[in-house]
Amino acid sequence: MDKGALGNNVITQIGLLVHDIEKTSQAYADFFGMEKPQWFWTDVADVARTEYRGSRSEARAKLAFFDMGSLQLELIEPDHEPSTWRESLDKNGEGFHHIAFGIKGMKEKIAVMEAGGMPLLQKGEYTGGRYAYLDSFQELKVLIELLEND
Repeated sequence: MDKGALGNNVITQIGLLVHDIEKTSQAYADFFGMEKPQWFWTDVADVARTEYRGSRSEARAKLAFFDMGSLQLELIEPDHEPSTWRESLDKNGEGFHHIAFGIKGMKEKIAVMEAGGMPLLQKGEYTGGRYAYLDSFQELKVLIELLEND
């Protein structure tokens, strides 16, 4: 894939997996001298339409966001349903999960990534848009998240 595969090379978000979103949010708030954001649950399955490794999943997660200038830090505390969040937290422990890019044309971008050997791992909807995680780890040593806002 060439440099323009996503049509955007600006990282908009870094995602971290945590066991305790309250505790970790407070630690980041204290560290950065910021207000602790309120965490919230991802949408219920009927709204989120989450698919993980090609199958529907009831997976949900608690999310908290820190806006850090041009970059957003996302803390993710997953439930125990099948998801990339749960699998990664169980396998690798707390810490780094993904880098995210804002894109347009989700279906086309997923097709481009898959053609480049980076298969779709998980996708879902959120109020105002959709997301997809691609298994880019072998090539890029990191998971890529695509975010498309309406």
